[in-house]
Order: sequence, then structure tokens, then C-alpha cells
Amino acid sequence: MSLKNSNVTIKIPKILKNKINDKRINQIYQKFESSLNISENFAVAVSGGPDSLALAFLAKIYSINWKLNAKFLIIDHKLRLESTEEAKNVKKILKKNFISSEILTWRGRKPFKNIQSLARTKRYELLFAYCDRFKIRNILLGHHQDDLFENFFIRLLRGSGLRGLISLDKSTEINKKNLLRPLLDQKKKDLIYISKKVFNVYFKDPTNNDEKYQRIKIRKLIEDLQKNGLDKDKFFKTISNLKYSNKVVNFYVKENLTKNTYFSNKNNRLILNQRFFQQPYEVIFRAFSESIKLVGKKYYLVRGKKLDKIIHDIENNHSYTATLGGCIIKKVNQTVIISKEH
Repeated sequence: MSLKNSNVTIKIPKILKNKINDKRINQIYQKFESSLNISENFAVAVSGGPDSLALAFLAKIYSINWKLNAKFLIIDHKLRLESTEEAKNVKKILKKNFISSEILTWRGRKPFKNIQSLARTKRYELLFAYCDRFKIRNILLGHHQDDLFENFFIRLLRGSGLRGLISLDKSTEINKKNLLRPLLDQKKKDLIYISKKVFNVYFKDPTNNDEKYQRIKIRKLIEDLQKNGLDKDKFFKTISNLKYSNKVVNFYVKENLTKNTYFSNKNNRLILNQRFFQQPYEVIFRAFSESIKLVGKKYYLVRGKKLDKIIHDIENNHSYTATLGGCIIKKVNQTVIISKEH
């Protein structure tokens, strides 16, 4: 393990030092450290799963190594009767390993439909609010290689384009927060190894075997594909190659936004000129989506089908007005004006 500041004595608790000296764990940490590579204070989202607990341990070592302040946050969604007790148990397990944590609770009425999606949204709201209080810009998430594969198939079934298929990335900026996924190139079996070796335990989410959730169906599909010859290492390489292609498209999207839009601070609106819509369609689609996200001040990009229709209508009508993503979109002659909906 490399210590970054030779002028300062870095004290790692003995119990953690013994764990990081394990050859396999140390190799995983070196990969983690290289992948994270930040020098600012950060927060860590922790659940009781093996990937999350492994992230907590690796992040704790990183924070000591780099002399950073790390906040470890456990979300209690209160969607199950036992969730509060589980959150408290995770807090105790972390504390035994010199990792102090806080529990953030989702209070209020709970949904009956679209539960996982709404819970994810609420989880980010709680994390963002906490980080705003402590002026933290970086949030570490425990997504790993298997999550990358599952996300690919979920997006494939939705009919997503290139951006959607590889949307799970090591770094994503939302609401001026950096969502960092330093485990994205780590294998789940290695994270399970860390959890068992460091904490001697981890919690299994009961929904992980419930096939009413699409993600669980996809997980079982991937397991079947592996039995029939799917090589995860080659699959990871394929996704990596798609990411390179995506970077090329993003370059031209930024060019389109820079050269063919103008933001009026006085009127708080974005103006798109005629050349904005003279680019390849994927460039138009992404740049338009980013424009609506910017003006509407939303966390996420708007849905593709609605955006497709609006772009088609703009291109085929002399004048046009629509609303989407908290914005009013208005075409006047050859100019499109996007303003926030009130």
C-alpha cells in the first residue's frame, strides 16, 4: 500500500492494517485507489451488501492514506419492517472497524408502485441534502462490474441507444455532485471476499430473489448466458469499446452546444439557432436533451420517445410550442427558445 504524504505520520488502526496487508485485498485496493484518484473530502453510500461494505473499507483506507474526511451514510428507506434494525446493525459493524457512519431516514408516506425507482430517487435526494449541508461534492457508490452488465441488458430491453447502453459510468455529475463508482471494474466475487475477510458478515437483500423486479430477471438471464458461453471479461471489453465510441459522439454534442446555443441570463432562457438542428441526429438528440436538463434544472435527462417527437415536430413546423422536463419549448421562425416552465 502506498502512503501519499511522507511528511506526515499516517496512523491506520491495527485491525484495518492487518486486513489491507492481505495480498488479495491489497491488490484490489491498489486498483480501487487508481480508479478513484480524488483529493477532496467525500461521502460514501453504504448498505449492508458485500459490494457496499467492501466500498466502505476501501474508502476508509483511502481517506486515511490521502488525509481526507469521509462521511459514511446508511439509507433507511423504511420500506420493510426490519429495515431500521438492519441499518443499525450495519452501523455497528462499521463502528467495530473504526468506520463512523450516520443513518439517513426516508420519512413520510411510501409508494405502492414503481417502488425501486422511487426509492432510488429518494436515496439520492437524502444523499444530496446531506452533502449540501457539509459542502461535499463527491459521493462514492458501490456499483460494480455485475451492475454494469445488468444495466446494459435492462437498457437493451428498453430500446436504448448507445448512451443508454453504457450509461453506468465511473463518474456522473448530477446537481453539481460527482457520483463516483470506483468499483465499476471490480468483480463481485472480490468484493464478497473483502466483506467476509474484513467484516465476517454481510446482509442479503430479500428482494434479490424476487423475480417481479426486472433487475432480478436480468441477473438470472446473465447467469444462464454464462452457462452457455458468455465470457464476462470479453463482455466488459465490448462495453469499454462502446464507451470509447460514446466519447466521440459526446465531443460533437459539446461542439453543438458551444457553437449553436446562447444562454440569456437576463431572460433565463436558452436559444438554439438553425445550425443546431443541422447536425447528425444523435448529436441533435443529445444536445437537445442536455439543453432541457440545463434549463429545467432536473437531475436526469428526459425520456427518449417524447424528445424524439418534439424534435420531429420542430423540424417539420414553422412555429411550434411544447412543454417537457419543466421547460417551455417554442419555435419562432428558425430559432428555438427553451425557457423554464412556471
